[in-house]
Amino acid sequence: MLKEIGVFAPATVSNIGCGFDIMGFALEEPGDHVIIKRVNGYGTVISKITGDDGRLPYDTLLNTASVPVLAMKKDFGIDIGLEIEIHKKMPFGSGLGSSAASSVAATYAFNELAGLSLSKKEMLGYALKGEMIASGTIHADNIAPCLYGGFTLIRGYNPIDVVDIDYPNELYCTIIHPDIEISTRMAREILPKEIQLSTAIKQWGNCSGLVAGLLKNDFELIGRSMEDFVAEPLRSKLIPHFDLIKRLALSNGAVGCSISGSGPSIFAITKGQTNAINIVQSIKESLSNKDLKFDYYISKINKKGPKVLYIK
Repeated sequence: MLKEIGVFAPATVSNIGCGFDIMGFALEEPGDHVIIKRVNGYGTVISKITGDDGRLPYDTLLNTASVPVLAMKKDFGIDIGLEIEIHKKMPFGSGLGSSAASSVAATYAFNELAGLSLSKKEMLGYALKGEMIASGTIHADNIAPCLYGGFTLIRGYNPIDVVDIDYPNELYCTIIHPDIEISTRMAREILPKEIQLSTAIKQWGNCSGLVAGLLKNDFELIGRSMEDFVAEPLRSKLIPHFDLIKRLALSNGAVGCSISGSGPSIFAITKGQTNAINIVQSIKESLSNKDLKFDYYISKINKKGPKVLYIK
């Protein structure tokens, strides 16, 4: 058995406009690093957390990284001592799947450390246990793309059925992350429990159109299918200057623009890197005199998901 392993797991964009709780894709950056070390004894402890401003729990029953590891140890009867280090490399409450990245990184790392040889489908169930701690619900639109890489569709949850979706190779994503936080739980609470049939029909049509556009390399179809009639109208009110940012993205080369997950991050899909860079420059210029600070990322789609950083 290995003595130590470090794993990176990527940030993700979920919902992709119309696909609430069922669609997501992985980014090349940012992401989280998790290190798992084998130590003397039998227990599991979190020995170090960085990048969290002291906000994450060291209690292994309450941390998204340790919960899946504890479950795997129990299910496979692995009685070894472990130390877990978590290095947060992305902002909290950003809508970029921060909790999912830590959960996936830890699940992937322990699978490698213990030589379990689990498939990604098998690891998915354990990673979801960590996400459950963070959000209070089972939703895989961050966990699945983080673990599988690329674009994923969650066809169903009982049992969970993850479908890989092909996509245009020249697709780029621009992330604008305003310097505010939005709680996933709170962002879910403001959503309606029921929607009208006419709204559902429009949403179903856009989900189908988005998948078709990705498979056909049809950027125009991708763009017009990303309209969200359920979450964006309500959640956009929580994000300062959302309408301005979206308008600037669409007028500077974005084929589609919406909220990443529960927000406040806003993502724009472009054909090629040049348009992605133009969007950032335009938003920088327009928000220079506004009371909103923001970070940004420009990324291609991460095809692989988590990766091993080192092994000892």
